[in-house]
Amino acid sequence: MDTFLYQLIFGGLICLLGLYIGARQGYIGLSGRSLRNLLICLAVAALFIGLQGWLQYGEMTTIPPKPYDGGADEVVKRAGGSRGTALDYGIMIGYFVLILGVGTWFGRRQKTTKDFFFGGQRFAWWLIAFSMVATVIGSYSFVKYSRIGFTYGIGSSQTYLNDWIWFPLLAFGWLPILYFSRVTSIPEYFGRRFGSRVRLWATIFILVYLVGYVGVNLFTMGKVLNILLGWPIPLSAALIAAISATYVTAGGQTSVIMTDLLQGVMLLVVGGLILFLGAEYLSDAGGLWDNLPRDARLAFPTFNEKADFPGVGIFWQDAVANSAMFYFLNQGIMMRFMAARSVDDGRKAMLSVVVILMIVAAAVVASGGWVARAMVNAGVLPENIAPDQAFFIAAEFLSQPGMFGLVLAALTAALMSTVDTLITAVAAISVNDIYKPYVRPDATDAQMMRAARFTSVGVTLFGVALVPLFMTFKSIYSAHGAFTAAVTPPLVVTLMLSVFWRRFTAKAALATLVGGMALVIASLIFPEMITPFAHGVPMADVGDGALAGLKQYKFMRAFFGLGVSLIIGVVVTLLTRPEPEHKQRGLVWGTVADAVARYKGAPGDEGALRRSVARPARLDAEPPLTGEALLPGVRLSPKMAADLEAKAGDLVYVYDRRWWLGGLRSAHAIVQGVDAPYEDARVVMGPDTYEAVIAKGRGEEMVKVDRLY
Repeated sequence: MDTFLYQLIFGGLICLLGLYIGARQGYIGLSGRSLRNLLICLAVAALFIGLQGWLQYGEMTTIPPKPYDGGADEVVKRAGGSRGTALDYGIMIGYFVLILGVGTWFGRRQKTTKDFFFGGQRFAWWLIAFSMVATVIGSYSFVKYSRIGFTYGIGSSQTYLNDWIWFPLLAFGWLPILYFSRVTSIPEYFGRRFGSRVRLWATIFILVYLVGYVGVNLFTMGKVLNILLGWPIPLSAALIAAISATYVTAGGQTSVIMTDLLQGVMLLVVGGLILFLGAEYLSDAGGLWDNLPRDARLAFPTFNEKADFPGVGIFWQDAVANSAMFYFLNQGIMMRFMAARSVDDGRKAMLSVVVILMIVAAAVVASGGWVARAMVNAGVLPENIAPDQAFFIAAEFLSQPGMFGLVLAALTAALMSTVDTLITAVAAISVNDIYKPYVRPDATDAQMMRAARFTSVGVTLFGVALVPLFMTFKSIYSAHGAFTAAVTPPLVVTLMLSVFWRRFTAKAALATLVGGMALVIASLIFPEMITPFAHGVPMADVGDGALAGLKQYKFMRAFFGLGVSLIIGVVVTLLTRPEPEHKQRGLVWGTVADAVARYKGAPGDEGALRRSVARPARLDAEPPLTGEALLPGVRLSPKMAADLEAKAGDLVYVYDRRWWLGGLRSAHAIVQGVDAPYEDARVVMGPDTYEAVIAKGRGEEMVKVDRLY
């Protein structure tokens, strides 16, 4: 079977489903904004299909391999010892200190759980997008994908170049429901849709996924520091965990977004630097691209020939199960998009991530492996270097003292940027889905904040405890793939059916979660269950032991889990009574208007937007909060209301005019009256809202005001 055509068929079906859902809701069409949305979706699909097709079938010139001519022996033989100089490690330590300072500084004004988990829902799309870079490029990414990049070339980019299939469903299906329903966690969504039993099981499974993900990331950085310094992996993991937990505990989502913005820039710079240095070094030897063998330029190297990297398995595990889990169910990613100042900004951030930053990320994370492979072909590096050392050997060989320190800092950035997101995600779920419902139902916001911070520390410690488990795998890629393929399928199927199939019932959701996970667990004990789903992928020689089943069919288990969970969900749904329609309003596709009305406390139109400027004024007391989002109230002068075409009950977004702040000085509010006694354009805010928007010394400066929805 041709891997490219296989992924195009099944990925295309997912994309077409998203276009259909978008069209039925009015987001996709043949005129105005809906035509623009259609053209964007088609352009996104064409970009990635064209890129992958060219890599798979295009005619390319290559340079024959040359024998190793020496010159890299000193760098190669340092495997197992320390790399770099004192200057390099000084730069890395300085970066640690900088991140701690930035994280605690921006987190100093976090007073509520809304601030802690969602950053006050005020950030511009570009800030969300760039901070997402550091989350998308996980701690394991440089080492994991450089290793695969060295072995399989550009085929290592499959994880990053297949997200186009989900863009329509995400942007026009899940995002508006998620944003306007104002759920604080994914389990809360299941609770609203189906009740407490489904919410509890979803909470358990999602916490297993997130805490395990923390362990994978800490294991990765422990291994990196072990390679660089020779430190024990558990000790190295504990050190990184302590630093990440410090600023997350202090500042929550705002700290995460601002530190990840800095770390995202660092990652892009360093990944690009390695590619640049490799291309410059090999320019006299035919160039970086020409020294990559043709089989290293394939988008999809194999279909089912190799158990450790089957194209069909990578598709179902990474492109389908893992990407769906990442974008639709990962609490950390959900919180990032919900921190956007509007649903439209969330879509812009999403588009930027999928179309631009994912392509850049694919090159950044695998750069060391691609460069090392080209240098081997050019005779610069010996052919027998260990794949998991390829990144470090290429980076150190090409770097000068000090520059290698930037590479070390980038690895540090990649680790902390993923771990900090996961820590805040686990804290959000623990507080909103365990502490509040079961431990202290009458908890105040201050008590929930304390619980969030204690949970942040606790999950970090638990993640460190999981590191020895992941140390039993041969590689980070194997550990990550085996873990996610075993955990994600039942959750993915349950959410997709919940959002995009109104007929799906509570009993079916519970059966899909519990029954699907039970069958996946059974496949760990009896991996032969997966053979009919394996597409001919051979069973691997994994030896005996308690984890042997987990290591067998570690990628095809995702397809098995998705298949059996879908069968359970459909069968049980058709055998049970449909859910009442009123329970679905605002929670399934086609009911976004209900979600908008709940969000702002009055009917609204998602496409409505008016923008103007006003002079700020301050009330003596804060008005009562409004709607499910608990938004503060403001009063407008008649001129301001006329400029915005606003009335009482409308939602406005008030923000500092300095665009580069990205929403740090802003607030959403509900218009409570058009009676402010001013002749000019004025927006009158309560003291808390005024303090959130107006910086010291800027009380006379004009602010921007958007009327939303």
